[in-house]
Amino acid sequence: MKKLFAMAALIVAAQTVSAQEKTVGLEPSKTFDNVYIGVHGGLAKKTTHSEGITKNLNPTAGIRVGRYFTPVFGLALDGTVYFNNKPDAKTGTTLRGLDADLLGTVNFSNWFCGYKGEPRVFEISGIIGLGMTKVFSNGGYYTLEYNDWFLNNKLALNFAFNLGSKKAWQIYIEPGIQYYLTGERDDSRAKFVHSHNDHNSYYNINRSELQLNAGIVYKFGNSNGTHNFKNFEGYGQAYVDELNAKINSLQGQVSDKDGQIGRNKQRIAELESQLRSAQATAAAAANMKPTEVVKEVVKKESELPQRVIFRQGKSTIDPAQYASIEMVAKYMKNHKDAKLLVQGYASPEGSKEINQKISEARANAVKNALVNKYKIAANRISIEGLGATDKLYKEADFNRVALFFDTTIE
Repeated sequence: MKKLFAMAALIVAAQTVSAQEKTVGLEPSKTFDNVYIGVHGGLAKKTTHSEGITKNLNPTAGIRVGRYFTPVFGLALDGTVYFNNKPDAKTGTTLRGLDADLLGTVNFSNWFCGYKGEPRVFEISGIIGLGMTKVFSNGGYYTLEYNDWFLNNKLALNFAFNLGSKKAWQIYIEPGIQYYLTGERDDSRAKFVHSHNDHNSYYNINRSELQLNAGIVYKFGNSNGTHNFKNFEGYGQAYVDELNAKINSLQGQVSDKDGQIGRNKQRIAELESQLRSAQATAAAAANMKPTEVVKEVVKKESELPQRVIFRQGKSTIDPAQYASIEMVAKYMKNHKDAKLLVQGYASPEGSKEINQKISEARANAVKNALVNKYKIAANRISIEGLGATDKLYKEADFNRVALFFDTTIE
């Protein structure tokens, strides 16, 4: 009855779990998880030119390699080559310059709307970065000095579409602007005479350009079996502690019931003794043999109601579990002849060999606590590791447990 009472109480406690008590987090990422590579191409136009928007557009091509450290933040290395729309009059080259940039990426969709375990079909990200630009040709415009390196920074918005069932591929459109942070002005080359005035005017030195790129990205496979971050669900430590407290409270109630049952049995024994005495007196008076009182013998179960629950992969005893061990110690002190068997179990995760070792370690940890903390003689306690099981309780967490048996009860 005690075992059935304890198991029923544990099942009721487990069924009170609500969805709000579950916590959601990301599975851990390894060093080379969430890495991607992509290529892009597009057009660039200097912001200081007064021609129409379709004039003097310079083609671009590039490659980008990056890593997402969270579903929101990442870093990337970007290399871009700029071409003249016609060969440079001075140098004769179609190559205008190249960039090498370190870019920071911020996924606004995941930041403001949360990450649901896989990328959305459509996402918006912001890009900001610093880099170096080398100019080979000005394409006919008076701008930065040739064959020199200049510091630049870049701001852009990335409009991305994630493709396929695994969302390993991504295409994007990326409008942005790039600023040159260093470089010298050459007024002698920028001067011209305004057609409507008799004074000199100057072009502004070009310090920025608008860019429009389109690209395709491939995200490499991760250790979690996907090409992206993966969520997991679990129970928070606060809830586990609360559940342990409930279990310990129920175990205390079982112990109180045991005490009450013991007192009732003692009272029954006293009444039976009085009955036998009265029968003997009556038989003597009637010169008759006393009627034998037939007592029904009820077999007691040897399992004690207390149990110690462990965390996954651990054989150390949580502080909250010592309440159960203390109850067992009191039982052993109240029953001087009792012999105790401690059985350790593991939940089914992991290999058979590891589960066998951890079940033995859990049983041994409980025995050491009884011997060292509560001074129960070691020769009164035996241990047994029974490996993994999923038969004791429906909840996997409850199968990481140590049980107690009084081996002297027949």
